[in-house]
Amino acid sequence: MIGTVLCYVLLPAARLLRALRDAFFTCRKNVLLAKSTSTQIESIFAATRGNSVQEEQEALLQQWLEEGAGNLPASESAPAVGKVSATLTSDWLEGSELLMSSLSDLNSAPEVTWCAGQQLTELCALASSEPQDHAVTKLEKLPVEKTVAVVGSAPWAAVVPQTDHQMVGCAPIGVGGQHEDPAVLAWSLAGGAEMVPTEPPAWPVQDAVQFCPLLEEVPYHEILWRDWEDLSVQPCELEQASKNPTLFEFRVMSYNILAQDLVEQGHDLYIHCHPDILNWDYRLPNILQEIQHWDPDVLCLQEVQENHYWEQLEPAFKKMGFACFYKRRTGRKTDGCAVCFKDSRFQLISVSPIEYFRPGLDVLNRDNVGLVLLLQPLLPEGLDLKAVSPLCVANTHVLFNPRRGDIKLAQMALLLAEIDKIAKTPEGSYYPVILCGDLNSVPDSPLYKFIRNGQLSYHGMPAWKVSGQEDFSQQLHSRKLVAPLWPCSLGVTDNCQYVTRCQPKKQGRRKYSRDFLLQFHFCDIACERPPQLVLLEGVTDAKPDRPAYWPKHAAVVNDPDLQPLIPRSSGVIQHGLNLTSVYSHYLPQRGRSEVTTMPMGLGATVDYIFYSAEPVENGSRGGRRLYRDGVLKLLGRLSLLSEDVLLMANGLPNPFCSSDHLCLLASFGLEVSSLREG
Repeated sequence: MIGTVLCYVLLPAARLLRALRDAFFTCRKNVLLAKSTSTQIESIFAATRGNSVQEEQEALLQQWLEEGAGNLPASESAPAVGKVSATLTSDWLEGSELLMSSLSDLNSAPEVTWCAGQQLTELCALASSEPQDHAVTKLEKLPVEKTVAVVGSAPWAAVVPQTDHQMVGCAPIGVGGQHEDPAVLAWSLAGGAEMVPTEPPAWPVQDAVQFCPLLEEVPYHEILWRDWEDLSVQPCELEQASKNPTLFEFRVMSYNILAQDLVEQGHDLYIHCHPDILNWDYRLPNILQEIQHWDPDVLCLQEVQENHYWEQLEPAFKKMGFACFYKRRTGRKTDGCAVCFKDSRFQLISVSPIEYFRPGLDVLNRDNVGLVLLLQPLLPEGLDLKAVSPLCVANTHVLFNPRRGDIKLAQMALLLAEIDKIAKTPEGSYYPVILCGDLNSVPDSPLYKFIRNGQLSYHGMPAWKVSGQEDFSQQLHSRKLVAPLWPCSLGVTDNCQYVTRCQPKKQGRRKYSRDFLLQFHFCDIACERPPQLVLLEGVTDAKPDRPAYWPKHAAVVNDPDLQPLIPRSSGVIQHGLNLTSVYSHYLPQRGRSEVTTMPMGLGATVDYIFYSAEPVENGSRGGRRLYRDGVLKLLGRLSLLSEDVLLMANGLPNPFCSSDHLCLLASFGLEVSSLREG
């Protein structure tokens, strides 16, 4: 009986121990295979397995020569297949008698090659079945980490459980050193590479250590690389290149920098971000470094928080050589718009802040604002300032609400009316115009087409359709636009112009007497019986008799003080500024749409730079009016990115781009005439 029990217990135990020993022996053999010649491996096997039976040594060595040696290249090292980073420590090997005395050799090797992922799996399974005193890894014994490259079909790494300041799947902050400027880290192409965040599935081996797929080391600046597109010489203009006049060249940047108060109020929009990269102390140097890197001459910013502007941004911009103007949103909003220009390149002629809020008007009851500046380019000595045209620069941030397209249109009409007033020349034409901003409307939406094509028929259009941000067509009761969109009291025509040709009211306006007004009670129009009026005998069939002493025809009032009627069309608004977009909104090399922002993981274009151009006669393509360069020429632009590229970088913001919008940058040239002083 006792013999039977011992047979059933001891025999499986002996087999299990042999299997464990062979598994460890095989792993150790493959580790040494990566860094040793076949002669060294044979000697190590002899030293390591000296207590084994001679037949077992020979059999295992022959198996290794058949399976492993045949795969070795001429250099006798295993091929590297998909290298990734891993973390190994010297104490992991303590308590393992089978790996014995080669610990110093393992630590001195910079790379360890494992030829098969299956053997790593066996090692993990074996480690979990070892007794506690022979555990492969122990949390309390983890020393300073050593980086080892692991090769295999299933790359995994042992990682320490995350602490409070660590998040799985988020890029680490400050990889280049804790005392370095994060903006320098982000914008230095030679700096340390950030980790591209992915979501690694956990692979637990023990309670103390997790095994996770490693994050691929790809620098953010490589993923988010943006090319400069030179548009100064188009193929069709090669013959005319020599005839081009002298140009005053300058750069314009439009950038929504994401106000910190809006970050604090909308944490749900940024749950994909590590908290550290949302901190203003981290974002501010990044934003300033980005602006300084691209070195624009005109800078249009949106979502500029007021206290940050006065305390930090304006002083920094002044050191960069900018003159700055700021307009805060009305109401309780703490952010606004800013326009800055290099005072060495431009001289201010006029500045006009715009408040879109109008008390009592439902179509203008929001707190958005805009800025319109008229700038005079400064030419080199010897050239008269009149040799180059003034430049009108406008900046705005239109309402976000996708359901209120009526408000968006009214705000844009006010901005265009202000531009019309500022940019109009004494001869009735327009100075060159550059319109920047976050318009919260997608390309080819009705609002976009209104700006680009100069006309929009809006009567009966669903309000949500104006911006094209979201589709609310399934809603039964949606707001529709009706004409007129805004009342005449606003003083803006359907041509997006202020009513300025009307004669102003006189201070001593004539007061009409009661008798003068009563004469209209018996005028011919008032005495006509409406055809739809119900006939009631003695009530509606009677016609009032005109007094005998009154003239038969009432005198027509000729009042020179009356305001002329504002011409209004039936549901059609238009403007005559001839604006076109710097960007095409499509990336032909990738076959995808451009995006300027990525809310909730969905890419969209809502930021624009429009500029004055000359329309092509009878030219239209895809519903867009075609333009060609006029006095203001587009010379180049900074390319945008597609949604899939931003997804690779964990969206926006990220450690490299510190706003939820991408900056827009374009280079322009203004024609300079040959006028000279004197």
